[in-house]
Order: sequence, then structure tokens, then C-alpha cells
Amino acid sequence: ESAEAALARLDSDTPDLLLTDLKLPNLSGVELLKQTRRLLPHSEVAIMTGHGSIESAVDAMKLGAYDYIEKPFRVEKMRLLLQRMAEKVRLVTENEFLRERVTTEDNLDGIIGSSANIQDVLRMISRLKDTRTPVLISGESGTGKELAARAIHFRGSMAKTPFVAVDCGSLVPTLMESELFGYEKGAFTGATKSKAGLFQAADGGTIFLDEIGELPLEMQGKLLRVLQEKEVRPVGSNEKVNVDVRVIAATNRDLEAAYRGGTFRKDLYFRLNVVTVHLPPLRERRSDIPVLVHHFLDRYAKGSHIQVTAAAMKSLLHYDWPGNVRELENCIARAVTLGDGKIIDVADLPPAIRSEQADSEMVTSQDAATLSTTALAEMERMTILRVFEQANGDKALAGKMLGISRATLYRKLKRYNIALKAGSESGGAEPQAARQ
Repeated sequence: ESAEAALARLDSDTPDLLLTDLKLPNLSGVELLKQTRRLLPHSEVAIMTGHGSIESAVDAMKLGAYDYIEKPFRVEKMRLLLQRMAEKVRLVTENEFLRERVTTEDNLDGIIGSSANIQDVLRMISRLKDTRTPVLISGESGTGKELAARAIHFRGSMAKTPFVAVDCGSLVPTLMESELFGYEKGAFTGATKSKAGLFQAADGGTIFLDEIGELPLEMQGKLLRVLQEKEVRPVGSNEKVNVDVRVIAATNRDLEAAYRGGTFRKDLYFRLNVVTVHLPPLRERRSDIPVLVHHFLDRYAKGSHIQVTAAAMKSLLHYDWPGNVRELENCIARAVTLGDGKIIDVADLPPAIRSEQADSEMVTSQDAATLSTTALAEMERMTILRVFEQANGDKALAGKMLGISRATLYRKLKRYNIALKAGSESGGAEPQAARQ
């Protein structure tokens, strides 16, 4: 009825969309727009105007109105306007939620995700960070095995000691021994001075042997002796050098099948396989893809707040990611580089992702947006419910676990119609999900 009445409602309601006439009694629609933008910066406002007031409506857009619609208007035109406004609100709030999520303390050194299997990995890392037990990390290429190794090292009591990463697959066979164990002056042609090996460089800390399944059998035997005796013999030397290192090894191969097939030493396998951490492929943790996408956007977009359309996110969720997280990172870096700096749409994705989506199902862009929005909303809703359960209904703790502010948390509770049983602000409340 009036701008004053609308502002009074805003004290208790937080609408995503607001539609106002330009001409209102007392306060004008423009003044209502200004107040709404101040009180609810994430809400969108549209202006209804008569033909003679279009210039004023354009001025309102300069003040932050989403758009204007000229009276009289068709219902279909109004419906499309409201759909566009709702999609923008969804993109902005989804970006806000996901950006806050990737800064939460629960993420260990770049290992991002809230899916059950990645949370199992994070819990295992927390248990291992202060032990010196050998650890074997398994997982496909691109799943983040070195990130996991670094998290084990740098989150624990050994954080200030050396961490030396070795890509066993890239070592030149004829130089493996000298690289790992060092060499004495004159040990071979070109050895003009003595050099410590990588095990000596890691003394007192951690050595990470990536793709250990690529080591030849002869070198596997020498590595086993180092692990057993805790000493190395540099090439060309008769003296042994004591080394005290924690060994973390990683592989994308089935080492049990390898030792049964004779390509990997059984005794070395059991020496390394004291504790195993398995990193799941990205296709088995699709619910983490939106959070990972925004993590990489923050890395490559340099604070420009690029948004991902619903159709593009649907394509990213559908793709199987044979290269796992590394491939997703490269995909986002490419889209940021080649895009317009504002949004990432399906056309900005690599051809393989676009073609797989097109081959799997033919849907209209509107269907894609609807399906993706529904899937993402349900994903977010289930995450909030799960975290509330883990926090025993403690709103403050749940907000911290989610990595979002209390105001954002309350908006999410209202959006997904999640009611809480009676309880204090600091605990005791239990979530109850309801659907309208």
C-alpha cells in the first residue's frame, strides 16, 4: 500500500525479490529502492512504471534496481522478469555460501569438500599428523595425494621440519640412487663434488615418495634397506649416513596386484602399507564439485567474483572427471582465462565436457537451469542438516563448521524451511526439515 508499510515489513521479513510501483504516496518507489538496497543488499528490486515515467525508471536502475516493467504489462512478461531476478539471487547467494565454505578451518591445506568420503580422509589426516608411522596414500591421478601428504606433515608437530617431495616416476633410472641417497666426489663422471641425497635433505622430517609403484625392482630393494636400517650409503662411499625420516608414499596403482604379479616387492609393500589413506575420485564425491569450483575461482579470478550459470554447473556435475580435481582446476582456470570476466557458461567449458553433456541427454537451457538449481539446493540443504546433527543443534558451532556467518545461516534455515526444536542459542536444538 505504501513504501512505509513495505519498510515496516522488512524489519521482520527478508524477501529475495521486491516489486514496487515507481509512484507511491509519501515516499516514492525510488526512496523505497534506496532503503531496500541498504537493508537487504542481496535482494533484487524491480520497478513498475507508466509510459511517461520510463526515464525515472532508468534512473532507478542506476541506483541498483534490477530492471523495470512498463504498465500495462502481460503476465508472461512479469513472470519472466521475476524468473531472471530469482536466478540472479540464487547465483549470488550460492556464490556467497560456497566462497565462505572454502575458507572454513575444516579444510586442510587445500583439501576441499564436505562429502562423507572426503571427511573420512580429513579425519584420518588429523589422526596421522603427529605419528611417524609409514603412510601409503592411494588414489587416481589428480585426486590430491601430495596435498594429503603435505597436510599430514604441516598440520602436525613436524611442521617445522623438512618436507621433501620426490616424483619417483620422473627420476632417471641411471641417476635414481644418486638422487635419493647422494654421492661422493668422483663417484662418476661429472661428480666434481659430494652432494647429499633427498633422504638426507629430509632428515628429521618427512620424505614423500610419489608414484612409488614406478620404482624398478632393484631400487625397491635399496629403498627397503633404508627403511629398515634408517641409514643410506651415498654412491661412491664406504660410509653409511644415518637418516631419521617419516616416509609417506603414494601410488595410483594397485600395489597388492603389482606384488602378486611380480612387479613390486611384497616385503616393501607391507613395510609401507602400515596405514592407508585412500583419496576417492571426483566422480564419487560430486557434491564437492560446487565448492571446489568456487575455490578455484577465488584462486584464478583474483577477486572478480565470477559467477557460474546453473547450466554450466550442471555440466560440471555431470562430467566424470577422469583427471579428477586437477582436471577440474585446469577447466576453471581455462574458463576464467577465456571468459568475459563476469560469468562462466556452458560455452566457456572445454569441448569434452560440453559434448558429454550433449550426448547424455538433450534438455533445454531452462530445464538444465531448473534441474541444476534443484540439485544444488538439495545438496546445500542436506549439508546444513548433516552439520546441525554433528553440532548437536548448536547454531554457533554449526555456523563455524559451515564456515558461514550467523546471518547467512539464518537465511539458509528460512530458505529451506528448516525449523529447530526448542533449545538455547548455544546448543540443545535439533533440526527439523519440512518441505512446502
